[in-house]
Amino acid sequence: MSIDAGAGFFFPNLSEEYKDLFSGDEPVWKALDRLKPFIRDELSPNLPDVVRPGVPLETAVVMLPGGWATDGFELVCSDETKGKVQVWLEGDYVPEATLLCPGAVFVDKRIQLGRGVLIEPGAYIKGPSIIGDYTEVRQGAYIRGDALVGKRCVVGHTTEVKHAVFLDGAKAGHFAYIGDSILGNDVNLGAGTKFANLKFAPGTVSIALPDGTRVDSGRRKLGAILGDGCQTGCNSVTNPGVLLGPGSLVAPNTTVAPGLYGARSIVR
Repeated sequence: MSIDAGAGFFFPNLSEEYKDLFSGDEPVWKALDRLKPFIRDELSPNLPDVVRPGVPLETAVVMLPGGWATDGFELVCSDETKGKVQVWLEGDYVPEATLLCPGAVFVDKRIQLGRGVLIEPGAYIKGPSIIGDYTEVRQGAYIRGDALVGKRCVVGHTTEVKHAVFLDGAKAGHFAYIGDSILGNDVNLGAGTKFANLKFAPGTVSIALPDGTRVDSGRRKLGAILGDGCQTGCNSVTNPGVLLGPGSLVAPNTTVAPGLYGARSIVR
């Protein structure tokens, strides 16, 4: 396998806290084989006691620097906040406050939330999952477990995430499916982007290389791996086993064939 398919090629700006998930120059999809144990080793569950597994929250709950609270704060959403919900305490905005909105559902308590996280009404989250600082999980999002979501990410409206990694700044804002996949730093998915992760035919997913050879991933399920800074257009679909080099672009309404694509590729 080409050295260009290692994590250093796809994620040159990889944060130290994720480096144990990847290993040198081995094929980047091997990180998915380590994802479950990595999450379990790193997980520090911190949901408040008021959360009842599987039951929608009845009231807003906020994690402040002093701990969780259900009152004593104000929620502000206005033109001045650009439509974002903010937590205010004694007249001051608290950007590091984590907000769980009424109607959010946590299926179990094997969930870790960072600072400044927003969980909107109707989000449905299973553990084990880690959600990093200042990330938004929007209305109707479905996190099915074994999800590692970094800092300042977006899991958007009716977006489904399963056994997947969002590195810092990755965003799937609208109507996306991300399963058995990895989004690099600052990846942005257009509305309706879907990563197919299971072949119609039996067997494991193989990766087509630019020289015409193929490499067996050894995985029955493998979606897409997008390097840092990739973008997809609206309603694009990737076949199982797509690896996009950093800075690549996928045009709207495109179906991406399986294979390894170089840096700054344009796929139409």
